[in-house]
Amino acid sequence: MNNTEKISKLQQALLQDQSDFRARRELALVLLDAGFDEEALHHLLYLQKLFPNDCNVLFNLGITYEKLKDTDKAEKTYLKVIEISRDEVDAYYNLGLLYLNKGDYSKAVECMQKVLDKEPNDSNALFNAGLGYFKQNSYEEAEKYFLNTVKLNDNDIYAHFYLGNIYFSKNRYDLAEQEFSKVLEISPDYSWAYYNIACIEYKKGNIESACQNLENTIKYNPKDINAYKIYAKILCKTGMASQAEKVISDAIKNCGGQGDLYYINAQINKMLNKTFEYKQCMNNALKHHNTLSISPKLIKSEMDLFLA
Repeated sequence: MNNTEKISKLQQALLQDQSDFRARRELALVLLDAGFDEEALHHLLYLQKLFPNDCNVLFNLGITYEKLKDTDKAEKTYLKVIEISRDEVDAYYNLGLLYLNKGDYSKAVECMQKVLDKEPNDSNALFNAGLGYFKQNSYEEAEKYFLNTVKLNDNDIYAHFYLGNIYFSKNRYDLAEQEFSKVLEISPDYSWAYYNIACIEYKKGNIESACQNLENTIKYNPKDINAYKIYAKILCKTGMASQAEKVISDAIKNCGGQGDLYYINAQINKMLNKTFEYKQCMNNALKHHNTLSISPKLIKSEMDLFLA
């Protein structure tokens, strides 16, 4: 029986008996599962009035508020569940995720730790506690949680990815590259892993490998502006300005008009002694001044000096 059939059957049951609370509970959950969040909310609020301390009803009500983007009510509802029963780990977990999304990372860690106190081998709670520490720049604590995450679930690509970022921030490039390579082993189209490996290879002086990884970054994420920028920079430094010009042209094509991209293209054209193209790109950079990281005044001064 699909959801539509279940909904119809349960609605008929309620028409016959409004006090059939079992049917109403089930209907609320089926509606929620089918994406009818407002309708599910109606039934859950009805049940809450009758059963104000029912943790099941309240927990699903919290989920419904989250789906409706009402995070304040979701938070209050999960807290009510916890007030009634301190052992409701699912409420702690959902509340922790809610705090992560709100940027309240200390509270998120506290909630995830409550889950881990009851279920120490919950790899998802370990990861999210690690993420809470990472977002607070507490990298040593975050590393511990991420390492425990991958011990339990070696296929957690995000734990490996964040470990890679931690090692990268500490200049432990070999370890960082191992983690990013593990990410790609699990998910070969994860563009950010290619980008980070490219940055490591570039720092090591492995230009060819850096370029190949940047090619893969752009292949899997054609809108990664930073990948185009660093790729063009590497090509210019290695005497391949013509190839760099093509890279930035592709960036403009795939990412749209962007002041910094036009400015970079202008500098490449200056290297290639293409005065007309240089002037054209500088003017385009000025037209897109909202996405320039340098002031339009400096652009005008530079252009006047070059064309004098």
